[in-house]
Amino acid sequence: MASLNIFGQVGKFLTPPTPYTDFEYDGLEFRWKIFVFRPALFKTEAFILLGLLFYALSWFFGKSVNVGRANSWYNAHKDIFKAQFSRPSNGGLTQDGYSDFFNFSTGRRAVASLHTVFTLSPRHDLFQSLFHFAYGLYDLSYRPSDDITLDFKLHANTGAPNCVFAVVNKNEFKNLKNRWDLTFTKTTENSNLHPTLSVMSEYADITENMFKSYGGFELGKVLSDPAILPYFRSLSVTDQPSERPETGPLRAEEREKHVILELSCPSSSHAADTVSLVRSLFNFVDILDTKISPALRPETKTKLKKTREELDKQLKLDSAKEQKEEAADEKRAAKRREEEARIAKLSAAEQQKILERERKRQMRKTQGKVAARK
Repeated sequence: MASLNIFGQVGKFLTPPTPYTDFEYDGLEFRWKIFVFRPALFKTEAFILLGLLFYALSWFFGKSVNVGRANSWYNAHKDIFKAQFSRPSNGGLTQDGYSDFFNFSTGRRAVASLHTVFTLSPRHDLFQSLFHFAYGLYDLSYRPSDDITLDFKLHANTGAPNCVFAVVNKNEFKNLKNRWDLTFTKTTENSNLHPTLSVMSEYADITENMFKSYGGFELGKVLSDPAILPYFRSLSVTDQPSERPETGPLRAEEREKHVILELSCPSSSHAADTVSLVRSLFNFVDILDTKISPALRPETKTKLKKTREELDKQLKLDSAKEQKEEAADEKRAAKRREEEARIAKLSAAEQQKILERERKRQMRKTQGKVAARK
């Protein structure tokens, strides 16, 4: 009897409560045998389900747009990579999430490697997209975009000059303000370029030689092509890192030269619009390797060398100063720890006296500062 009572209690516990209805339902109703479904009683659940469905559809749509856009651009340009590199990445793009895509190619004269990086808007993430939209309303200059970066790392023995030079779309100055290497340059206008573009160069001699005609190739005409301008953001030639070294001058094996092309990613239907620019960029790399340095004036080369020697000295001094300050901070911290350990061993009364002396000393210091201001 006791066991039946226990089972009865368990049965009551597991039995769901009777639905509470204090009205006569006269809405739409579906019946099948013992099952009854009344849609009007599930309005909240319906809205939740619609929200989840909308989120899933936006995720799928955003992912498809990003994957399609990246693959369309790569497929339109992969024949160039296959023709230019002995070891192109035949496997296509490497995907990291649904907004970042990568490609690596190597095996070419003057070029150690080419990293092609896609950084696309997070269309698959509804909440990030809403955040970008809201921030754009707050900051009218904020324009999230789909970016492509082609980073040519040149061979260590390349003949490319040790200089910093860039052609930049004027709308991109704000985005390039954190590029430390571009702080070496001065910004000027140039008649070889479209009015929407500016030059950032260390010396006029470098600029002049960059825009010369070499076997029919003219950098100014290539970058000023109306078909290219909607996508062009910047083209830079640099022998310096994008961030200032924090540990002193770069070692010989750390010194690298790069040619970096930054583009806005075209839509899938216009993926081939940048083919001519990318193809021309390989000619530009070859010209850098063989033509530009010999054409520079001796005094320009001397100035470039002197600038880098002074930079190394300054980086060395800054690093030594920072190390000295860190050592002094560590010494003061060690001394403070020793003093705290010594005080901790004293009696409560002695500790109180020390604290009182420290309080009075701080008061005198504060009063002295106030008097000095008066």
